[in-house]
Amino acid sequence: MKTVKQLLQGKTKALCTVSPGTPVFEALKQMAEKDIGALLVVENGKLAGILSERDYARKVILQGKSSHDTPVREIMTERVVYVQPKNTVEECMALMTDKRIRHLPVLENDKLIGVLSIGDLVKETISEQQFMIKQLESYIHS
Repeated sequence: MKTVKQLLQGKTKALCTVSPGTPVFEALKQMAEKDIGALLVVENGKLAGILSERDYARKVILQGKSSHDTPVREIMTERVVYVQPKNTVEECMALMTDKRIRHLPVLENDKLIGVLSIGDLVKETISEQQFMIKQLESYIHS
């Protein structure tokens, strides 16, 4: 099973971040432009939180707030679940399932180095399973 470090090496998208003072509307525009479901909130070079579509739906729309007037800091999730480069895909999948989250920031020595989505992990899991099937088929037919 691959590690988080190996998965990050294969990713091509740049890390998308926003500051806590950014209006939610601007953050949503960035998410739409990048076709992503969450933004990492960074302040003074440190991970301060994560802003997801779920945060927006539950903390702005359902509470009747304005996305133009509300800063990201008011609705972001501050207690961020994260992983380290040494974690495996399997560990990440278990963590995401247990915590019911779709994005995992990756920190190394308290420094933000990447993010993994549930899609990244599912893609890798499928790839590994297809490889295993081919190996087993080759073994059976030889």
